[in-house]
Amino acid sequence: MKICIIGLGYVGLPLAHAFSKKYKVVGFDINQARIDELNSGFDRTQELTKEQVQEALDNGMQFTLDVDDIKDSDIYIVTVPTPINAENEPDLTPIEKSTQTVGKVLKKDDIVIYESTVYPGVTEEVCVPILEKESGLKFNEDFFCGYSPERINPGDKEHTVTKILKITSGSTPETAKKVDDLYKSIITAGTHLAPTIKVAEAAKVIENTQRDVNIALINELAMIFDLMGINTNDVIEAAATKWNFIKLFPGLVGGHCIGVDPYYLTHKAQSLGYMPNLILGARQINNSMSKLIADKTIKKMVKFDKKLKGANVLVMGVTFKENCPDMRNSKVLDIIKELEEFECNVEVYDDWVDKSDIETKNLCFVHELPLGSNKYDAIVVAVGHDEFKEITTAQYETMSKGTPMVIDVKGIVEKPTWRL
Repeated sequence: MKICIIGLGYVGLPLAHAFSKKYKVVGFDINQARIDELNSGFDRTQELTKEQVQEALDNGMQFTLDVDDIKDSDIYIVTVPTPINAENEPDLTPIEKSTQTVGKVLKKDDIVIYESTVYPGVTEEVCVPILEKESGLKFNEDFFCGYSPERINPGDKEHTVTKILKITSGSTPETAKKVDDLYKSIITAGTHLAPTIKVAEAAKVIENTQRDVNIALINELAMIFDLMGINTNDVIEAAATKWNFIKLFPGLVGGHCIGVDPYYLTHKAQSLGYMPNLILGARQINNSMSKLIADKTIKKMVKFDKKLKGANVLVMGVTFKENCPDMRNSKVLDIIKELEEFECNVEVYDDWVDKSDIETKNLCFVHELPLGSNKYDAIVVAVGHDEFKEITTAQYETMSKGTPMVIDVKGIVEKPTWRL
């Protein structure tokens, strides 16, 4: 049996590595630079070490962008992104184009499994017709489908792909068992076989929707407690002494999952005539946090008699989460944009970001922590990278111009000027 992984990003590459230990695997991606770097043993996402990439290659793993190299596969697993557009509507272009590619090489008895997050119905209502059209084959007679949503947590070296329980499903009972058995062979945490593909699709999309709503509640509470002059972190620590309190902290909600997936569910709900006010309200609250942080920074600068125009501001961390190089949909970028509208000179320090990604962003990066520079009118600690937790109050003072002013978004600064 030969498995083809379509899309070699944060989801596809670790999955391909895991399968390569037991099966013949080919990884397909449309990005030539990505293929070249993987063949050289380098993974810019840092999900795999150089040794792990080399291990996959030693196991016979093939990285390619040539469709001819995937034609003899028996199982195709699609792990491409499912983004949203400027209107917060689902953009199914990547999954549709990937499905077209698979459809062109699909043959009798093949199975196509989707891992991309979608709203319930996409696999069977959007993807299957494309597969039928491109292949000339008939669904559930000539070929079959499955859905097993990804649960990768970028940057998490403890909960890796094989250690996270996997939801599985199939378009027929026989296919469902085949899909479940396939994942069981590599997932040490086990699997959960859902009764239908739509159930599996729905389960995935509500995982991130639930987390988005819960974080929105904490963010709204943080706004209220800030008006009251109460430290939100202290309130959470006190409340968390009750066994069933869900302990979350306020912050930015970006990335390609939590800040995106709820819009897939709301899109489907609205198409059926239901207005999901709670979910959309949570999205509105979480999307407003960047402006709140920027506004607080500006107000504190005014209070500290710091001139706004031409002020030097250091933003520490620009990725969407801690200990991860991924900048996709990072809400820190929105903070920077807000500060620049006040004509502040914003510089960014983030040693996690890949140099090639730096070149694609119109940002001013400093490549070493500017200790002793005495340059910055304000410092915004926007991401909780582990190394940032070690920075002392004295070190912040050496980076500050005049009275130190440190805005602490993640609750990791010893003596912040303002803490979210």
